[in-house]
Amino acid sequence: MNIAVGADHRGIAAARNVVEKLRREGHQVSLSEGCDGPSCDYPERAFPVAKAVAAGEADRGILICGTGIGMSIAANKVAGVRAAVVHDELTAELSRSHNDANILCLSADLLGQRLIENIVDVFLRTSFEGGRHLRRVRKIGAIESGQDPAEVVEG
Repeated sequence: MNIAVGADHRGIAAARNVVEKLRREGHQVSLSEGCDGPSCDYPERAFPVAKAVAAGEADRGILICGTGIGMSIAANKVAGVRAAVVHDELTAELSRSHNDANILCLSADLLGQRLIENIVDVFLRTSFEGGRHLRRVRKIGAIESGQDPAEVVEG
C-alpha cells in the first residue's frame, strides 16, 4: 500500500517510528515533515498528504500532531478526503468500515507509540463495508460539492 504521512513538530517523532514500521512491512511510505525550527504549522503538513490521497497518489494518509484535531480539520478541507481523529482500535475500525475514512489523524500527546502503531494496523487492514454506509459517504460528497445531502438518492 502507498501511504502518505505528515506530522508537525509535536507528532514528528511518532510519525518517524510509524514510517519505519510501515516500510519494514513492505509499504511505500512518504513523509511530509519540513519543520524549520522548533515548530511548524499543522495545515502545511496536512495539505500535501490530503492532496496526495484525494488525487489517488496515495492509498491512505496518516497525520500526527499534538491532538490530531488540527490535522483533521485541515485535511477535511480538501475535497475527497475523509479524515478521522481516532483514539483507539475500535474507532480506527469504524472509521474505515462505516465512514470509508482515507486519512487517519492521531494524537502524539495523548497516545503512546504502541497504541499508535496498533491503531495504524487496524486502520490499514480494515475495509469499507459499503451497503447503507455507501449512501452516507455519498451524502458527504454531496456536501463537498454544495448540494443538500437529503437530495442524494440510491444509485
